[in-house]
Amino acid sequence: MTTRPALGPSWFAAVMGTGIVANAAVTLPWGFHGLRTAAMVVWVGAAVLLVLLAVGYLRRRALGVHAADPVMAQFFGAPPMALLTVGAGALLLVRRVIGLEAALAVDWVLWSLGTVLGLATACTVPYLMITRHRFAPDAAFGGWLMPVVPPMVSAATGALLVPHTPAGQLRLALLLGCYAMLGLGLVAALLVLAMIYSRLVHHDAPTGTVVPTVWIGLGALGQSVTALGALAVVAPGTLPEPYARGTAGFALLGGIVVWGFAMLWLALAIGLTVRTIRAGLPFAPTWWSFIFPVGACVTATGTLAVRTGSQLFIWTAVVLYALLVIAWVVVAGHSLRHAARHVRRRPVAGHARRRPVEPDLRLGVATVLSGIVRTTTDGRPISEARVTLIDPVGDVVGITLTAEDGSYAFTGLEADRYTVVAAGYPAQATPLTLDATGRDAFDLTLAHDEG
Repeated sequence: MTTRPALGPSWFAAVMGTGIVANAAVTLPWGFHGLRTAAMVVWVGAAVLLVLLAVGYLRRRALGVHAADPVMAQFFGAPPMALLTVGAGALLLVRRVIGLEAALAVDWVLWSLGTVLGLATACTVPYLMITRHRFAPDAAFGGWLMPVVPPMVSAATGALLVPHTPAGQLRLALLLGCYAMLGLGLVAALLVLAMIYSRLVHHDAPTGTVVPTVWIGLGALGQSVTALGALAVVAPGTLPEPYARGTAGFALLGGIVVWGFAMLWLALAIGLTVRTIRAGLPFAPTWWSFIFPVGACVTATGTLAVRTGSQLFIWTAVVLYALLVIAWVVVAGHSLRHAARHVRRRPVAGHARRRPVEPDLRLGVATVLSGIVRTTTDGRPISEARVTLIDPVGDVVGITLTAEDGSYAFTGLEADRYTVVAAGYPAQATPLTLDATGRDAFDLTLAHDEG
């Protein structure tokens, strides 16, 4: 059996990052000549990219493979946030071009779809983590925030739709629902941030392409401040007094408190990133983790600047946005170069062997990965276990089923870092690095009591 390389859900972070560059321009306390026009162009790019990635991902039908991967499953939060970001941009940026009614229609469709997918992700991925996946004590990383952040993005972007909802119970339900989703995402994000911080202080510091995911914590905190501010704007006339006035105080005081914690997280993220760059930081889709979190921090700071008139927040928002644009240009350039190489690269096949793996002298020096899947209880080989090989950027290199003696093999591989996923017993994912010396052996164990 062979398979084509498949897009990973982490690539939807490119849509999130591109969209936030456009949307954040509207929230800046100072306007710049031509900035809105440039933001509209960037939004169009995000919308086109969203369509291309969505069509490409659905055609690959790799949902089950990625859900079985304890790391890749975390990034299922990226597609709903991409939908929500593009939808908000339609109302913020292009309504003057396509008209308010058309912009509202686009935003309602994308917001509704993104919210449903985001809530499903926020419930399903933690359930998989509890029942199917197994994690070491040092497994927590920034990607664990991805499934729980979408409800907060729904809350912030849903505030834009509140004034356009019929007055009465429908508008009240939308506002209260947004506050509920804000609470869902914020409390869950704080729990995950505590686990990530515990991992950082009790275990070795993260290295390589995991480091950019530390920035996702900044995005979660910034998005909560943005949502508080946006909901406080639309609460008057929907909530009864004095609760409507209370939302303004909550947005200001609560927002400043969370913003202060976000600055601490920003300092930690910068320190870890500089440390990693010195040691070498290879490109991966996780580089997009630099972009959306900084954009969320820009919108949060801009919200506080409008509420306080403080020059501190005004200048901080402008400086952060300038850094956001620079980072977006760098990451987008690397992504385009990677995409160009990926298109030219010939797909590698993973072979399903229904017999024991035999040495193949014709392979010469071609890199081969083989091994045996066994049970963790008594070491018996497991037949028909599905083994998936994933490259550093989340693409599926090959899928194979183990033979009756539990053996599997992938041939014709390039020297690189890979993740091997043995799925269904429950899933077990392990990273490894292949060199170009010829044949590598890598055995796996699964917590399964039946052969």
